[in-house]
Amino acid sequence: MKFEVEVISKEIVKPSSPTPHHLRHYQLSFLDQASPKTYSPLVFYYPLEDYDHDSTKISNKIKTSLSEVLTLYYPLAGRIMDDRFVDCNDQGVSYSVARVTTPSRLSDTLNNPNLNEICNFLPFQLFPITEFLLGVQLNIFQCGGIAVSLCISHKLADALSCILFAKTWVAFARGEGNQVPHPEFIASTLFPPKVEPVFDLTVGVTKDISSKRFLLKADVIEDIRSKHNCNDQSSPSKRASRIESLSAFIWNRYMAAINDELLEGTEKGFAMIHAANIRTRLEPQLSEYSFGNISRCSIAILSSGKEKGFELVKRIREGIEKLDMEYLDKVKKGEDVYMDLLLGYGGGIMMRGGQYISLSFTSLCRYPIYEADFGWGNPVWVSSATLCHPNVVAFMDSKSGDGIEVYIALTKEQMTKLEADEEFLKAVSS
Repeated sequence: MKFEVEVISKEIVKPSSPTPHHLRHYQLSFLDQASPKTYSPLVFYYPLEDYDHDSTKISNKIKTSLSEVLTLYYPLAGRIMDDRFVDCNDQGVSYSVARVTTPSRLSDTLNNPNLNEICNFLPFQLFPITEFLLGVQLNIFQCGGIAVSLCISHKLADALSCILFAKTWVAFARGEGNQVPHPEFIASTLFPPKVEPVFDLTVGVTKDISSKRFLLKADVIEDIRSKHNCNDQSSPSKRASRIESLSAFIWNRYMAAINDELLEGTEKGFAMIHAANIRTRLEPQLSEYSFGNISRCSIAILSSGKEKGFELVKRIREGIEKLDMEYLDKVKKGEDVYMDLLLGYGGGIMMRGGQYISLSFTSLCRYPIYEADFGWGNPVWVSSATLCHPNVVAFMDSKSGDGIEVYIALTKEQMTKLEADEEFLKAVSS
């Protein structure tokens, strides 16, 4: 379905009180500098069945609470300077209101989600980024219901920081802002910034990809997990998690789908990459409200790409286990040995005329995305939008909490092949 969304107003929202002078200089961390120059999107959908449908009143509540929460998250209202720091000058964030005429009902969007069309609900394109570090758009459906979207610059925040910003924001909307923990801005003291340029992860960003969302229901997930557990009774091991088993399953189906692309007689490299929150891996552990890009990637380099079952789960675990304090101490010194390894490994193979195949996985499961209550109830759905990088897989909990929504970005040709894979089709429902 083609969406028709008309932006009817645009303005800038500033913090409700000025940022103190001693907080005007917010230093980016090394991990912020190493993050892609893209926006991270979230869209919250509300039917408003038992709420006053006055759109002006709704908009004013969103704007007022946004202005209030920016006093705590003041870097978001500033501007990045030289990829080194944020000038917290209270210039503000982008706020827009849009009218959705097609589909006229929120339920039509929920029944037929199309990620490309959902991008119309966003205040910005996800790439390239604008001067704004945060944008919000209120989308009002003609026949009732709203979608509130936000885009936060990945240069400032990882997924957990985005979600906890939203959690704090809606608490202000409910008049409960004083009951939520304040963000802690300590990332740059742990991971000091570099003066010289850091590798640019936006190099692989392209619009020539296909992003689609698939749903795996609870019974399907349990069946997939059972096929990825360790069957060796003499070597008991922890049961495969949902994310471990689904990552392994999607990798296997992807490899089967692109089998005809693998050239005979050429050097090949295979890697599975998982983004991991490192707040709880540091010593001492950080609060979940520690703001910034406090996450790193684990790497599982595979020998053949054909590993299956618990063998593949074991490789994933081994990669994540390497994100220990020995490694994190090196990251604190500005040395990301695993990212250097990954770039060198893949780049070296391709420079020698070989094929490098990888998938990157990230998970928002178990995060409180469905607790975003502005005062009119929890969202009926929370979505992402199109993904910017090819060969990326993102997991999000379904509304029920037992199913998982999978966002996959591939080249258009590879997506067509994946959707023709019988085992994949058997597991997912659009």
